[in-house]
Amino acid sequence: MNTRRDVFQAIADPTRRAILLLVASQAMSAGAIAANFDTARPTVSKHLQILTECQLLQQVQTGREIFYHFNAEKMNELVYFVKQFRDMWDERFNKLEDIMKQQKPQ
Repeated sequence: MNTRRDVFQAIADPTRRAILLLVASQAMSAGAIAANFDTARPTVSKHLQILTECQLLQQVQTGREIFYHFNAEKMNELVYFVKQFRDMWDERFNKLEDIMKQQKPQ
């Protein structure tokens, strides 16, 4: 069975999150990314493949080398999802604050 990965699966792994943080500041080659980890290069390549499939990274070939670029647009899916929870909790905390102010002894 071939399952389609999404951004949530991609960021579930701490190594992939670390790769995203690295590439967010500057485009990097696979070798430059792998140099930051104590794992085998094929392992890093698999992480890069997953991040590329999920469109969190984009590949741009420059000469003979491929550079990975962070795709901030794709992160909007995550931002939107998390924002729903933030809004819900903000509303709950505001209601709790209102209740506590009403209960305050005079």
